[in-house]
This record gives sequence, structure tokens and C-alpha cells, in this order.
Amino acid sequence: MSNWPRLDAIAVLRQLNTQAETGLSASEAERRLETQGPNELIEKRANGPWQLLWQQLTATMVLILIVAAALSAALGEYRDAIAILAIVVFNAILGFRQEYQAERAIAALKKLATPTVRCRRDGTVIEISARQLVPGDIVRLEAGNLVPADCRILETSNLRIQEASLTGESEPIDKTAQTLDRLHDPADLPLGERRNMAFMGTLVTYGRGLAVVTETGMVTELGQIAAAIQTMDRAPTRLQQRLDQLGQRLAIAIVVLITFIFGVGVLRGEPLTLMFLTAVSLGVAAVPEGLPAVVTIALALGAKRMLKRRTLIRQLPAVETLGSVTVICSDKTGTLTKNCMTVTALTGAGYHIDLTPRLRHGRPVLSAPPQLLQDQPAAALLLTGAALCNDAFLESHSNLSHSNRSAPGLSDPQPPQAIGDPTEGALVVAAARLGLGKADLEQALPRVAEIPFDSEHKRMVTVHKLAATAGLPASLKTALAGESATGQWSHLVFMKGALDSVLAVSSKLWVEGRMVPLTETWRQQIAIADDQLAQTGMRILSVAFRPLDSLPTGELAQTLAQDYVFVGGVGMMDPARPEVKSAVLTCKTAGIRPVMITGDHPLTAQHIAREIGMDAHGRLLTGQDLDQLPPGALTELVDTVSVYARVSPQHKLAIVQALQDQGHIVAMTGDGVNDAPALKKADIGVAMGVTGTDVAKEAADMVLLDDNFATIVTATKEGRVIYDNIRKFIKYVLTGNCGELWAIALALFWGMPLLLKPLQILWINLIADGLLALALSVEPAEQDIMRCPPHRSNESIFSRGVGRDIIWIGLLLGLVLLIVAHHYWAANQANWQTMVFSILAFSRIGLVQTMRSERNSLFRIGVMSNKLLLGTVALTFGLQLAIIYVPALQALFQTTALSVPDLLISLLLSTFVFWAMELEKWLIRNRQGQVPAEQTSP
Repeated sequence: MSNWPRLDAIAVLRQLNTQAETGLSASEAERRLETQGPNELIEKRANGPWQLLWQQLTATMVLILIVAAALSAALGEYRDAIAILAIVVFNAILGFRQEYQAERAIAALKKLATPTVRCRRDGTVIEISARQLVPGDIVRLEAGNLVPADCRILETSNLRIQEASLTGESEPIDKTAQTLDRLHDPADLPLGERRNMAFMGTLVTYGRGLAVVTETGMVTELGQIAAAIQTMDRAPTRLQQRLDQLGQRLAIAIVVLITFIFGVGVLRGEPLTLMFLTAVSLGVAAVPEGLPAVVTIALALGAKRMLKRRTLIRQLPAVETLGSVTVICSDKTGTLTKNCMTVTALTGAGYHIDLTPRLRHGRPVLSAPPQLLQDQPAAALLLTGAALCNDAFLESHSNLSHSNRSAPGLSDPQPPQAIGDPTEGALVVAAARLGLGKADLEQALPRVAEIPFDSEHKRMVTVHKLAATAGLPASLKTALAGESATGQWSHLVFMKGALDSVLAVSSKLWVEGRMVPLTETWRQQIAIADDQLAQTGMRILSVAFRPLDSLPTGELAQTLAQDYVFVGGVGMMDPARPEVKSAVLTCKTAGIRPVMITGDHPLTAQHIAREIGMDAHGRLLTGQDLDQLPPGALTELVDTVSVYARVSPQHKLAIVQALQDQGHIVAMTGDGVNDAPALKKADIGVAMGVTGTDVAKEAADMVLLDDNFATIVTATKEGRVIYDNIRKFIKYVLTGNCGELWAIALALFWGMPLLLKPLQILWINLIADGLLALALSVEPAEQDIMRCPPHRSNESIFSRGVGRDIIWIGLLLGLVLLIVAHHYWAANQANWQTMVFSILAFSRIGLVQTMRSERNSLFRIGVMSNKLLLGTVALTFGLQLAIIYVPALQALFQTTALSVPDLLISLLLSTFVFWAMELEKWLIRNRQGQVPAEQTSP
């Protein structure tokens, strides 16, 4: 951390060699600009187009496909060669496009960080591009401006800056010009507590200030985040890693296979040309060239389905990765919460009112009844003071009042929207929703004087004239009627601020329409009530008022410094999204642990975690706790911590890394600039589309277009479906190929001729590994897919029975083919090769049906539940019959027509492996327990 916050204003100006009154000279600014460079984020040298394309073409599976295409062309199978190369080109183009889009993240940062700024140079205020700022420039900060660089604040007038995008704080920060030493702040402060600093890219929401630029460009806090993103390489997804490993193993197996088959055949005296063609055909057949296409199609269809559910996928492999996550690290503000301060409680002497919104018919409504202010008139006085001692206002269509609302407290067709400071806006909205529209209040009680809020006293005072007593809202008349003195009052003074500050100047208490002395007992009870609200994560503002017989003369701050009547407190918080609780529960059911990582206050974070059902009873760590941990200690703790508060962007990176070190597959959700490095570091980054910054969206793998945390659950299910279908494809293709290879290899040892012609091998490869396997990629989700834990991060694609079934089912299929072949060959029947060819083709049709589910029977999931696959089965069955019986195709594929008995025998024997797999699944269901038929995934 730089030392600027600990230097007083004079020392800062001296060190930067500038003056607050005149600023830098134009010549000095030009010199510094040449020396230190423009105030912009420097973009690293990105990979060129040819480099990106080369990366797409050098994956192991792609290299195997290129070799397979070359061999197919050498055999004269130009159609196969063209089809394989088309797959290669398609995947290369798709990957190239994804990588190119990912490089736009830094461009978004640059766009965010270049506003126009009013700067003082040579004693004159000029307007320049923030790109031209240099350290030492004196700049003005005004409401609505983006802070152009990191600055040390010199002067403030009610200055508040919204830093949620950088720190995660949901509330604007009150800024001061004082040094931190005088404020007795701790040594190691997070960004949110450096109250005499303003940071590049944050937003001024209230007031104005004067500041001196201390850092520009890549040296700023925003620049350091940009540097972290640039230096961080995105690791391959788990799916990409598994497919690459599969490709390497297949490459080795294919080389061994070709060498073995070719060598054995030549030693037995087979023609050299025939053995070469056979070996190469088997090698091509062993390559699951449909795998990249299946992966791409499955991911693309999944992305299309997710787009309909308001989820935009930026990187296709992220779909599968999300389906395998074990931990979701979620920011709080704007992700788990609404990022909108809301009044949730009113408290005073003798009453406590809960205003937490509830869901009714799917819509948020206030929990308070419509007649609330009539039943509790003291609450009307409390809300009146909160709304009038306030600079926020409602949009014109939202200026609701008691006169134009039929049922206060019910959800509005168009909820009131406030303009101004979010905290003050929440007060105005709450008053309006309960019938105290600010426009009506100001008409009856116009403001005639004020004492602005200042960070030293932490309170604001406004003076209002009782211009039209008859125009007062009925609930406010009821509140004031108890004193029977409204006719003698000419003005009402309202104060709002921190409890200690308001109590310090209050001598009376408003109780049931009367002013009573504020005794020590009352003070203790008020403090206890305030603490209870604070422990629930609320921010409390206290309200007091003072009646005046006449407007005082002289200095208002001195005249109105005492004798206030304490009315009560207003509790506010950024509430949790109503749908998040069920989403968190579903995540837990699916074996996914949600973790909150926020820059907000620990108590607030823990309360929200408890409210949404996250594990809030585990250990909570703050940013300062993380700084004090020895190296490696965080890795040991991450499995026991569910809430992190007051953390910086660097802390988020460390948490994600520690989880990954423990073997977790980590998803990180967020919407701010501060989330971008962790979004890119995580296995999958999930950005919020509505409130998210461009930086977060560009750094993420997917974007939630509705900012709905529950959408992640839908995306998780989709990812699991896609990964399951890819596994089913690999299991199906390699099982059939393995059976084919077993039969041919064993036949050679048995002294038999080659079981299949090269063109027959390639035909089986086309219909099974192509048409049938591709249809398997759109298989619907299994019933219990969201009731199972995620698969292990280091799981092989052959785990959970896939490798076992490939071996034993493949061997079984090979033995069936071998026995049939030997029987017909030994009997000198001319159709023996056609029998083997037919049984293999029909067996692949049966296998694809039974492999639709890893656990449930085909008859239970329903033959009609995948209509595309059913249509493909009918098509391939018809094509196979055509090859057997159509003369032109018989000549091409060297087949002979089968008699009806032989055809029936081939059909019957082809179901052997189908029933074997159905028996295996029946045994698994009985061992593990039957899933109820009515059970469906969430």
C-alpha cells in the first residue's frame, strides 16, 4: 500500500511538487506525460491470428484426425478424408473465434478508465481527457463523475464515492481529507477503508471534492488488476485436458495396433498390399473422428438451450466445466443480494416494525399492513424525518403518496425509483411505499435551511416550515396530535445520522405521541435495540426532531446544536435475492459447496449467508486474517471456511488458488472490476450481465443475462448432461471398435482370413461412429443427475465403469463375431463375411440404444425419449439392409444376400451385447437401490 493516506495534504502536495491553488503548469504536465506515459491501461502483446490458429491445430486429437485424413486419402477414401478435414477446420475456426474474443478484456478496461475530467493547470480550470492526467494534477470530483486516476483527497463537501465495482462494498463511502493517523485507522487497511483516497474507475455519487492525482495508468489499483489479468494464462478446461489425454492414449494404441496387425498378416503369408490396406483401415476405424464433432455439437446445443434460460456462453468448453464444479465462490453484492439498499426495520420507543419484503404470488411485497402508519403514528414521524432530512428524490412517476395509493404496502406495478445516494434513496422509497410521498411532504413542510452532513459529526439537519398544517398527511397529524401544540410550532427541525451522534444532542424521547425526558435507562434500551439490529447485518440511521416556535437567527449549527427529541431508528440492508435460498439448497443437494467472498462487513456477510442457507456456522475469515496467515495455511483452511469478508482482489485470487490446490473445480461469480482476476483464474468465471462491468464480462467464461444466481443451477445441470453424453459417446464408440478389433486380431491367431473387407470396416466406422454416435449427443438428462455429487477433478474419462465396459463388452462382441465367423467359414459358406458384417452393424445399433443410460433400462427411459436417435437407428438399419440386398451396393461392399433364416440369426445374435448390458444395469440398480420412477432432477 502506498503511503499517501498517511501524509497530510501539505506533505502530499510537497512530495508531488504541485500546488492546490494553481495546479501544474502546462509545460510541467507535458514533461511528466512524456516521462511517465499516458494515464491508460497498457495492453499486453496478444497472440497473433496465426499463433491462435496454430494452437487450435496442435491438439493431440486434432493431429490424429489430420493423420487419419491423410491415410484415408492414401486409400482413395476421399469422402472420409474430406469429412475428417471438415471437422478439423470447423473446430479450429470455433476455437480461434473464442480465443480472439477473450483478448478483448483489456480493451474493456481501457474503455472504462478514460473519462473526461476537469483539471486545474496554470491556475485555470480546464477540461481534458483523463488520458492526459499526470501525478500532481489537481482535479475536481463531482457527483456523476468517474474518478479518473488514483487521487489523494484535499477538500470535500459531502463527498461520497461508490466503490462496489472495485471493493465489493454495497454502500457509497464517505470521503474525508484528513490523514488516517488522525483518524486512528489501523495500519493494514483494505481499499474500502482508505477514506482519504479516491480510486480510478469508481463513481462519485454525492457531493464534490478536490483531489491531487497520485498514480496513473498501470500503477493505479485498477491498473494492478489489469496487470493481474494480463499475466494470468487461462488453463485448459477439465474436458480439454481429458480429451487431450484420450488422444495421446489412442495415438499409442493405434500405432501398436497397425504394427501388430500388419506384422501378423505378413508373417502368415497374406498379400502385402491387402495387409497394408487392412491395417490402415483398422487404424482409421479405431480413431473416433466423430468425437470433436460430438463435443462441439453437444456444447453448442447446450449453449443454445442455456441462452434461452438467460445464460450466455462465451467459451463452449465452459459448459462442461460448470457441470463438474465442486465449489462456487460467489460475490455478495449484486450476486447473492440485490445491490439495492432497502429499509427493513423501523424501531422506536415501544415498537419494532419489520419491513423485510416477502414474496406473494412470486412478487415482493412489504410485510407491513396497509394501516401501519395509522396504528403506529410514531413510525409516521420517523419516516417523515428520514424522507425530509434527505437529498434524494423519486422519479416523477414514482412519487407515490397517501392520496394516490389505494393499498400502501402492496407491490407496485412499477416500484418507486429513487435518484441520489442509495442510502437516502432507500429512506425516500420506504416512506413513499407507506403513503408518505416526498413531494407531498415537501409541499406541507418546505425546507428553509439545512446543516449538511459532515463526517466529523456524522449527522445531517434540515429545517422545515409548517406552511400548510392542513396539508399534512393524516398519519403525521396523528403522530403530532398528542402534544396538542402543533398550532404553536412554526417550524420542525429534523436530524438523521449515526446513533451516538444523534443521542448526544437529544434530551427528550418521543413516546406514544408525547415528549418525555431521555433518561439513562432509555438510552441503554435504545443502544441495546440498535446493537440487535446491527448484529443482523443492518445499517441503522437514527432520526430526531425539534419543534420551533420561530426560525432562529444567527449560526444554525450553534443554535440548533441541542435539545432534540429522539424518534427512533431506521434499519437498512442490501437484501438477499429471493430466489437465491432455493438455488443454494439445490447446489448443496448436487454436492456443490457455495462460498461467499465479499468486501463487505463481516457481520453483514455472515447474516446474508445465514439467511440464504449457506454454511454460516463455519469459520469466517477477513482480509486481515488472510494477510496474517503463514504461507500454505490457507490451503489447509479453505474446506472449513464458507464466508470471507473485507477481502481485496488479491485475496480472491489466493482463495481460488487454495481451493484449486485442494483439488476442487472452482466457479467464481462476480460483477465488478475487482472480480475480474479471480474470474479468469477460476476453472470457470461467471459474470453478471445486468450489473456486471465490461471487465468482468470479458474475463468470464459465461454471463448470466438476468443476474440470477439460480440460473447457475440450470447451467450446472446442463453441463452435467453434456459431460455424461460425451462419456456415453466415447464408451459407445470405443466398445464397438474394441469388439471389431478383438474379432480381427483373434481370427488371425486362429488361422482364419480377415473377417472384414477394408471398405466394410470404414462403413461401420461411418454409420456407428458418425450417425448413431452423433445422435447420442442430444440424449436428455438422466433422472438423478442433480442428486449425485460432481465427479472428481482428476477423474479419468474411463472411470466409473466406462473403461471396464469397453473391455468386457468389446471382448464379448468380438467373441460373438469370431464364433459366427468360424462356424460359417468352416462350413465353406460364401456369405460368412456378410454374416459377420451384418451382426457387427446390427450390434452397434443395439449398443447405442442401451448406452443411452448408465444405470436405467432402455424400457424405463423410453424408446421415444430421444426421437433423433430413434430416427437415426431406423435410417442406419435401412442402409445396412440395402448394402446386403441391393446389387449395386453388394458389388461395392463385396456382400452377398442373406437368406431369411440367416438374416434372423444375425439380428438375434446382434442383440447379445444389448441384453448383456441391460443385465449389468439391472445388477447395478439392485446393488445400489432403485431410483423411484417419479423422481426427477431439480
